[in-house]
Amino acid sequence: MTALCYTALFEAAGLAAIRFLLPKTNLPERIWLGLSLGILLEMWLPALCAYPLTFGYAAHFAAIAVLVALVTLAWFLRDPSDVKKFSEDDRKQVAVMAAVCLPLTAFSVYLQATHMILPAADGSYWCGQSTYGDLCMHLSFITSIENMPFPPSYNLLYDTPLSYPYLTDSLSTTFYMMGLPLNLAVVLPGSFLMALTFAGYMLLCRRFLGSRKKAIAVAAVFFFLNGGLGFLYDFDMAGKDHFARIMEIFSGFYKTPANQPEYNLRFSNVIADLMIPQRSLLGGWAMILPCLWLLDSSQKNRSVRETVLLALWAGALPLVHTHTFLALGLFSGGYLMGRLIVCREDRKGTLQRSALYLIIVLLLACPQLLGNAVKQTLEGGSLRFQFNWVNNSGGRGMIDGYFWFWIKNAGLPFILVLCALLNAKRRGQVETALGMTAVYAVAEFILFQPNEYDNNKLFYIWFMFAMILAADYGSILMQRLSGLRGRGLICALFIFCSVFSGSLSLAREAVSSYQLFNPSAVDAGNWIRQNTERDSVFLTGQQHINPVCSLAGRQIICGSDLYVFFHGLDYRTQAEDCRRYYEQPEAYEDVLKKYHVDYVYVSDYERADFDVDLETIKEQWPLVYENGSVKIFRVNAEES
Repeated sequence: MTALCYTALFEAAGLAAIRFLLPKTNLPERIWLGLSLGILLEMWLPALCAYPLTFGYAAHFAAIAVLVALVTLAWFLRDPSDVKKFSEDDRKQVAVMAAVCLPLTAFSVYLQATHMILPAADGSYWCGQSTYGDLCMHLSFITSIENMPFPPSYNLLYDTPLSYPYLTDSLSTTFYMMGLPLNLAVVLPGSFLMALTFAGYMLLCRRFLGSRKKAIAVAAVFFFLNGGLGFLYDFDMAGKDHFARIMEIFSGFYKTPANQPEYNLRFSNVIADLMIPQRSLLGGWAMILPCLWLLDSSQKNRSVRETVLLALWAGALPLVHTHTFLALGLFSGGYLMGRLIVCREDRKGTLQRSALYLIIVLLLACPQLLGNAVKQTLEGGSLRFQFNWVNNSGGRGMIDGYFWFWIKNAGLPFILVLCALLNAKRRGQVETALGMTAVYAVAEFILFQPNEYDNNKLFYIWFMFAMILAADYGSILMQRLSGLRGRGLICALFIFCSVFSGSLSLAREAVSSYQLFNPSAVDAGNWIRQNTERDSVFLTGQQHINPVCSLAGRQIICGSDLYVFFHGLDYRTQAEDCRRYYEQPEAYEDVLKKYHVDYVYVSDYERADFDVDLETIKEQWPLVYENGSVKIFRVNAEES
């Protein structure tokens, strides 16, 4: 209850601030912007206050004081204009949004609830297909940040700062430390961010498509049910294997139509494979949509007030999701260039607002980027050139023809996008076309992380606008086909082929269920959290399903290479030191001193990965905890 009241306070503050600053904005947009601002402030203010105080209750109370000061400032800077009332067009827009967003939100709440450490009767924790890999990493951040001195440290690699956009996870930490169970601390903010993303995308569509409700709904369906033409590969010659391949969609591990690397199908469904498992991306999407809306509104309204709000919002993005911040910067550059082309009478004003936007963003973002993203990208050796993303994997040559790769991955709407871009000037979409092209071009030529697939985090921002243009051009075609028999059937078949792969992928995600932590691991994690100090250091294996770091939030020497490698970190020494001690504890007892180890953890994972000399460890240190498969030894403080 405390966590919900705390969040409600920030949401009320966000609504009030937007009411004061943007009273002439339509009511649905005003409510959405206010709720989004509230959650952004709840991410940022406790984290800022944690620098002098640690991420505990004191920082959260201090954040309330800062919040009150910010709302008071917004009141002093308020726009005295009359508040815009709820209009008939608003009512129609809300009805369309409800028809699309409510089912998507309800389905997403179900996925969140069943995919984020769902407790079972036997005490085990379960998850879904998409969260099996990433969830443990996010849990390690959520559980370790509580009461941590800031800047936060990386509990998956000893003596390493956290060079990762952590604010979406620290939001869950706020819920967790205020009394919610760990699963609800993940589910509730995740579900709210998904609802904001669904609503925000439709309101962004309204911004660019006007009052054409059908086109807005189609754009949202194209985007959130995306999946390309992967279903053709699954249904091809289905009778030959008695439909076994089709049935495998719902039972195999990553055998969904939208994600089949063996067929070079890599443009995964945005709900199943991005919004649900990738929590930082989810937070980034929920926050970039208000920025994109404000970018267009501030320029077309020639509003300095909106420009400053946009800049402050954008400057807060790097620690929410760095890829999203980069995508916003690229889109903004292309958009503003287009604005200079099409709005010649206000070029000076456009340049002035653009300069103000850039200066504020750089002042806010540079400290975050220099301490996190730049270190991870440059020092990790991740920045490199590679044309055509995963279709030219490792620079070894193209797998598919260029346009066929994108048609089968982005689906039939990609054809509409190409047509729309050729007609961008006539349709008054030059700014949008240049903005999305800037994102697309950089993502097609430059990689920013060890995993080349992760450039999709840029491509999907391009895809947001691509689907808006596709829906717009599709509506034009339907108008021109007016009177043609079968027009409705053609439209229905086109939409069906555009969303069928995504729908199958979501259906598979809904029925997926995998055990993440067995009862012994859960019991061990609970004991560690209740009986060891917050800054205790544990020696464990490198398994990604690790209750020490994920459930208890304790520091380990070296986590799974599934995480540390793709974060651009050099972990070879730590990994080898762990192996040395487990296999020769008498010869390498200095490893415990080197890392100030407090506890040695031995489970089935360590016994499977290493030739553990358990008898010598028993002779060295007292056993302080044991269950069916886990043993924990206490390293004497004076000797460690």
